[in-house]
Amino acid sequence: MKIALLGYGKMGKVIERIALERGHEIVLRKSKDVNFEGLTNADVTIDFSVPSAAVENISASLNAGIPVVSGTTGWLEDYHSMVSLCEEKNAAFIYGSNFSLGVNLFFELNNHLAQLMSKFDQYKVSMEEIHHTQKLDAPSGTAISLANGIINNTAYNSWTLENPKEDELLIDAKRIDNIPGTHSVFYTSEVDTIEIKHTAHNREGFAFGAVIAAEWLVEKKGVFTMKDVLGLK
Repeated sequence: MKIALLGYGKMGKVIERIALERGHEIVLRKSKDVNFEGLTNADVTIDFSVPSAAVENISASLNAGIPVVSGTTGWLEDYHSMVSLCEEKNAAFIYGSNFSLGVNLFFELNNHLAQLMSKFDQYKVSMEEIHHTQKLDAPSGTAISLANGIINNTAYNSWTLENPKEDELLIDAKRIDNIPGTHSVFYTSEVDTIEIKHTAHNREGFAFGAVIAAEWLVEKKGVFTMKDVLGLK
């Protein structure tokens, strides 16, 4: 499989190593100083760039008819336009706020716990997410996905980063050096707290999941998620 890496920072380099170990070839390593030359040689693109570059990267791939796996967060106001472009070009697209197998299982656990806890209004829900200081968006895409899972299954209507109202879910977003990603959900009453937590030890899980998603997406058409890749639907 020939892969175009759109974004060649720390994550891009880990994805490259794992892809090469799995027998794939990298035909484009795009950073801010590199153009799209070589993109059309790719069987699939993997976009782990920055929010300001994501739409351009995804659009270039879809316009060329190349399947796209995107793990860049912070650009989702344009998500539906990318879905429309994918459908127009009869291409293939997966966006994931997190490609880690463990995190995607954690998403399912979060949804199930929210369903269980929705009947017990004595518990107030809050979240904490911790990432490295180089992460540009806050809260993280993973935290937003977790928050939406809670909102969809409880009486909460939205999330906020500070001073929550009664129907708002508080997300405490912290940035600390050398933290790949830690996400916690708390259900707190006057007598106890129920907590679920996912801690990433390194970037390997994110990168491995992205490569697995790319392998799965080649020769498919449509818009998918990691639930499709992992058979969780």
